[in-house]
Amino acid sequence: MISPIPRLVAGRTFAAFASALVPTTLTLALLRAGSSGDLGLVLACELLPMLLLLPVAGVAADRFPARRVVLVADLVRAAAQLATGALLMTGLDGRVPELAALAAVTGAAVAFGTPAVRTLVAAAVPQEGRLRVNTRLGVATGLANVAAPAAAGSLSLTVGGGWASLLTGALFVLSALTLGGLRTGTAARTAPRAAFGAELRAGWAETRRHPWFLANVLAHGVWHLAAGLLLTLGPVIAMEDLGGEGSWVVIAQVGTVGMLAGVWAAGRLPLRRPLYGVAVGAAAQALPLTAFALRLPLPATAAAFFCAMFGLGVLSPLWETEMQRRIPLETLGRVGSFDTLISFAARPLGLAVAAPLAAAVGAKVPLLVAAVLSAAANLSVLLLPDVRRHPEPTRSSVLR
Repeated sequence: MISPIPRLVAGRTFAAFASALVPTTLTLALLRAGSSGDLGLVLACELLPMLLLLPVAGVAADRFPARRVVLVADLVRAAAQLATGALLMTGLDGRVPELAALAAVTGAAVAFGTPAVRTLVAAAVPQEGRLRVNTRLGVATGLANVAAPAAAGSLSLTVGGGWASLLTGALFVLSALTLGGLRTGTAARTAPRAAFGAELRAGWAETRRHPWFLANVLAHGVWHLAAGLLLTLGPVIAMEDLGGEGSWVVIAQVGTVGMLAGVWAAGRLPLRRPLYGVAVGAAAQALPLTAFALRLPLPATAAAFFCAMFGLGVLSPLWETEMQRRIPLETLGRVGSFDTLISFAARPLGLAVAAPLAAAVGAKVPLLVAAVLSAAANLSVLLLPDVRRHPEPTRSSVLR
């Protein structure tokens, strides 16, 4: 049997690049039309369905073959982006509600696709190969996040944002075609399905059964909240005290290198307890928060940001692999959806409160408080016995 891993990695690479094209394309198109309010509306219309539908999406990821859920989600996103491209080509005068509706469709598809991808990796890849695959997916996502904004900007400035959206739609089609025939090598689910509400409750019961998971999810929520503060206040401090706009560009580029280096290193570090790497990697976020709060010189701040992004690169594949190893496959979609829900909700909250907090008490206090909370929340999970031990991987009784 031919390994499904190259096909899986190729499909998710197409989707990662397409996903990274969307924000820059929308931002440039709407700001060019002259309304930051319209941009906020469209982005909110994409985020809200994600938050509302993630618990439902988790049930879908466990009820149906993950490859089919991912296939449908990619096709829906492709249709929404192709329609967005056509809309941008005809002009945005009076068309913002339509663009917002398409953003909502995209957000709903993202909600359904996200937990299913995690389940798809667990179903398609043997346990011993998952860290390697998650690392490759992390590298692909990191590179996409670097290259896609530049590509979207170039297309928007030369031939128009409509073509950038059409490219995005085409990439989602490629992802769907690549994954549509993916074989996981596991049997179809034969256990009778419970009612939707019962499966949702069972997913929450399984979530509560894993204290290590709940503690990490809450700690990651603090991390994302602090990231919202950092991404809002960091550029302002860099421009005012570290040398202008170019200083933030340098810091961001150094951070990108750090994240890619961390993802590359994740599968090569000799970690007997992967959740230790997750906790320390997340706690490293305290370094740039402190550096920006104290207005340290540019080299020190860039080095701190490198360390934090290196930690993020390490923790991402380790966390995905530990979830896939410790949580039964038949409940992985529902349990994982709670992790994604906290992440999606916490960062926008940090972005929203950063400016008001800085206006009220200055930037130093919120950044230092965020540094302490981020480090304390993530390192405190090391006190849990379930984090310190290295249990045997779960064996799912319901195959996919």
